[in-house]
Amino acid sequence: MFLLLPLTGRSQQDSLPAPGSTPLEQVIEDALQNEGGEGDFDFNTLFENLEAYAKRPLNLNKADENALRELQLLTDVQIMNLLQYRIVAGELVDLHELQAVPGFDLATIRRLLPYVGIGNAGNETYTLRRFFREGDNELFLSWSRVLEPQKGYEPAPNGYTGDPNRLYLRYKHSLGNRMSIGFTAEKDRGEAFFKGSNPNGFDYYSAHFFLSNPDAGKGKILKALAIGDYAVSFGHGLMLFSGFGAGKSALVTTLKRNARTLRPYTSVNEANFMRGAAATLAFSDRLEFTAFTSLRKRDGNLVLQNDTTGIDSEFRELTSFDIDGLHRTPAEIADENAAEQFTLGGSLKYKISNGHLAVNALYDQFDKPLNRTPQAYNRFYFNGDRLLNASIDYSWVWRNVNFFGETATSDNGAVATLNGVLIGLDRKVDMAMLFRHYPRHYQALNADPFGETTGGRNETGLYTGIVIRPAANWILSGYFDLWQHPWLRFDADAPSKGHEYRIRVTHFRKRRYEAFAEFRNEVKEINVPEFESQVNRLAERRQFQVRLQFNYQVSKALEWRSRVDAGFVENEVYDLQQGFAIYQDLIYQPIASPISFTTRFALFDTDGYAVRFYAYENNLLYTFSIPPYYNQGMRFYLNCRYRLTRALTVEGRFEQTYWKDQETVGSSLEETDRPTRSLVSMQMRYKF
Repeated sequence: MFLLLPLTGRSQQDSLPAPGSTPLEQVIEDALQNEGGEGDFDFNTLFENLEAYAKRPLNLNKADENALRELQLLTDVQIMNLLQYRIVAGELVDLHELQAVPGFDLATIRRLLPYVGIGNAGNETYTLRRFFREGDNELFLSWSRVLEPQKGYEPAPNGYTGDPNRLYLRYKHSLGNRMSIGFTAEKDRGEAFFKGSNPNGFDYYSAHFFLSNPDAGKGKILKALAIGDYAVSFGHGLMLFSGFGAGKSALVTTLKRNARTLRPYTSVNEANFMRGAAATLAFSDRLEFTAFTSLRKRDGNLVLQNDTTGIDSEFRELTSFDIDGLHRTPAEIADENAAEQFTLGGSLKYKISNGHLAVNALYDQFDKPLNRTPQAYNRFYFNGDRLLNASIDYSWVWRNVNFFGETATSDNGAVATLNGVLIGLDRKVDMAMLFRHYPRHYQALNADPFGETTGGRNETGLYTGIVIRPAANWILSGYFDLWQHPWLRFDADAPSKGHEYRIRVTHFRKRRYEAFAEFRNEVKEINVPEFESQVNRLAERRQFQVRLQFNYQVSKALEWRSRVDAGFVENEVYDLQQGFAIYQDLIYQPIASPISFTTRFALFDTDGYAVRFYAYENNLLYTFSIPPYYNQGMRFYLNCRYRLTRALTVEGRFEQTYWKDQETVGSSLEETDRPTRSLVSMQMRYKF
């Protein structure tokens, strides 16, 4: 299709940053590796704010901490330094003054400039009339399909009920980041479309209306209003966090989970959002109150249980929640919308010039009780039909030090806490520390704080990260994390502990190249079989990885990227497993041409899935892939983007992975009859 398109149309530079130009990509890689997941990254709207700010820049003299964090271009220490600089030196008089802010190097400033401003930037008056008359319209249509035949699509009673096409539709009308209205619809591969369980078309629908007024408190009370689907976050994630939060990553001093309290929801993640209404009221420059209510269906596994009260002979209860959003087989369809969740929450925040203090509360209730299948490791997990949480969070900046934290409780009496500090020790040295204590019986359904494991429970640890800029064009960064789990885990049948360190040395030359070497070592206790008995015991597993990467700007339009990953996994029972992966990327984004492309060729050879390497892949706009590379084989992908006009852009992607040491790919219904997996994708974006 792309070969037949005429090479015409006015050129326009992409409004989004070039691949590799933001630190977020490495954070996404780390997030998947830390969680041990795989596949596409489903929070697919992380860069939307950047596009809005490219047209209507963020005013650096007015932006608060959360607005700066949502740029995804600054570390926590850089944000602290900028806010403190404004307090000490006053408002910026010129963007070149950013060079005087501690921790702001030329690469950081260059990333910021297209999206920020001063003076009159962000001072526009926003009204509903202007929103509907001057707002931008954006329409996305996307399609993708695996080319190889898979077992799930063969005629079978328990096979997939739909075809192998994935379909995606999104429309949004917006005016900067102030106002937005739109809807999203998606059908995953294998789900029915206009038939079966989905007679109305798509399997997933989402819609939102959102208003934001950062200047509220100066005679105007309404600061934010969300109707429909929205995301909400309180504190530092101990009780409620919706969205993407960085954990242990290459940005070693980025630890805080703060985000805008309310945000419109336009993603295709079918589990991590609220559905209802929410508002933030600013009673003054210092005092604001947020309240929200949500009522939505949840997927889960329902079972029949005998009623011991004698009133009813049997009743239904949940044994688990499903969060993948897939409804392809009769079993998955039976779990769809199995329960109803009602959520009510509020936050009262008092702000001062150099910090804030907030009190938060959250209440969840289900129409059916949750009663998990009893296991030793989940003995202290939440069971029941209602849960109440409350927390206090704070942030306070004193000179070049930022203290922050949150303490939360659940209605069973458990108290969890995290407390951290960010320090600008010197213009060349930044440091971050965080202590966390999450008791084994702390319960929160929406928690996502910083930690080694997810869920904010059964963990105590201390993290230390440091960044040193010893000389021009050199950066040395690293962290050390030490933790223990006081109770059992899924893969540890006794209390366990672990530690991890990571060191990176980076050298760069502005607008020419960047090179780094990274070493990562993790030691944690997990189950190993005791061959003389039926009981597992704990043993240390060591995982070591080294990464070498070199990015070279061949010209303004062409970037060449090379990477080598190598590592091993070992413990005292199993044999040493090791492997490596080699990647070669080319990124072509000319300013004067309507055509751009990115491509990769990779070779990998590992002893198994235990030795796997995650690599961020550029995909269609607003879509990210982070697949694990393991076993023996090679992978190739090609993304092409063509701007037919200033308003219309079409994209295509072809990817294929070949495994030399396998005869089939996948398992169960995803299994193919050949050692390859090929995916083709197309997308159209129309702005008007």
